Amino acid sequence: MHPTPVPRSPYPIPRSPLMIQWYPGHIAKAERQLKEQLNRVDVVLEVRDARIPLATHHPQLTQWLGEKSRILVLNRVDMIPPEVRQAWTNWFSDRGETAYFTNAKQGTGVAQVAKAAEAVGDKLNQRRVSRGMRPRPVRAVVIGFPNVGKSALINRLLRRKVVESARRAGVTRQLRWIRLSERGGKRGKSGAANRANLELLDSPGIIPWKLDKQADAVKLAICEDIGEAAYDNQRIASAMVDAIARVEELGNDMVPQNVLLSRYDLDPKGMTGESYLHFLAAERYQNDVERTACQLLNDFRKGILGTIPLELPLDDGMRG
Repeated sequence: MHPTPVPRSPYPIPRSPLMIQWYPGHIAKAERQLKEQLNRVDVVLEVRDARIPLATHHPQLTQWLGEKSRILVLNRVDMIPPEVRQAWTNWFSDRGETAYFTNAKQGTGVAQVAKAAEAVGDKLNQRRVSRGMRPRPVRAVVIGFPNVGKSALINRLLRRKVVESARRAGVTRQLRWIRLSERGGKRGKSGAANRANLELLDSPGIIPWKLDKQADAVKLAICEDIGEAAYDNQRIASAMVDAIARVEELGNDMVPQNVLLSRYDLDPKGMTGESYLHFLAAERYQNDVERTACQLLNDFRKGILGTIPLELPLDDGMRG
């Protein structure tokens, strides 16, 4: 017998008392070292999660970088619909930014990122040659929240596995300079060969020491862009159900519809995320709510539910 549906809150993310904070010691140390290294860097590759490109932007990054060149990379493009990708492309373009979409795991879009970084190097070396100096490799740092695909991007840029990459936060734990020395012998505008034309600084994921915007923190947890010790699976799975319903409503023809109903044969309409979680546990998982929560989260994170963004660029303030 179905329980009485609980009316859904108009807020997609629980407002209280769900508090998520995660700032492990290795990130604090790496952030200090990163700031010290930034004066040696020519260009920054900022990697964000394409499912939540606003929530995965570090609020202090602009202040840290000053006038340095920045290349915006939205990774995991395979996990959002093409219509949403185009909408974000237009949204960033309207604000004077070019977004490079990648699937670093498969290599999609990585060549365009490399060319953009090399273009910065060409301009740098043109200035150096004009001053009587020898060309040198462009120095780039890869920056982003934990688990957004920074290490996978570096491995693709290098065309071989040099840094460890895994689908969990906190794999990279220290800064490391890597030279890209196998990108062919084509010459750039400066006349310098493009062999060894990039030096990359791989860094651990950076995250604000305090997550003031808890709605963003919930999205980070749903997408596994934050350490699992920071959150409760059942609370986050419930929030995910609400967030998916909200995105389906707002995204209309841009996003897949009724993904939870299609996957679990259970319609979330008329229920809160929490009631949906418990109802699904009773129907499918012998009332094991924790197991149900983990299944929901894993199905989303692995793309089994489909291409589902949690943020949409519908207007200047809309975050999904």
